[in-house]
Amino acid sequence: MQPPITGRCLCGAVAYRADDPPLWQMHCHCDSCRRATGAAFASFFGVADGRWRWVRGVPSIHASSPDVERLFCPTCGTPLAYRSTRFPDETHLYAGTLDHPETYCPTAHVHFAEAQGWADIHDGLPRHDTTSGD
Repeated sequence: MQPPITGRCLCGAVAYRADDPPLWQMHCHCDSCRRATGAAFASFFGVADGRWRWVRGVPSIHASSPDVERLFCPTCGTPLAYRSTRFPDETHLYAGTLDHPETYCPTAHVHFAEAQGWADIHDGLPRHDTTSGD
């Protein structure tokens, strides 16, 4: 993905813009991400804090677990971002919110040990049981 990278929620009340390329692009299969999105897995890209911003509206924040914040549109409920003290100085934005989702290019699956068998994935990407690449 090349900057500027833009995206928004379903209703358009909250929008963002990143001015640098993503730090990484991956699919997460952990239980928390599945429950937060209502999907088999969540597709994210990481952006460096200070190199992106909200350009319209401000999301609401839910502390979903210790040291984790999930940001969502207060009007329509669209999940927009994930932040954790485990990943200082970066925010993870949901690829499904991109204005140009065709530019998203994931490089791996993380927390694949928690993947659902009914989500039959054959994309050839590396699969890691954790976020550290183990």
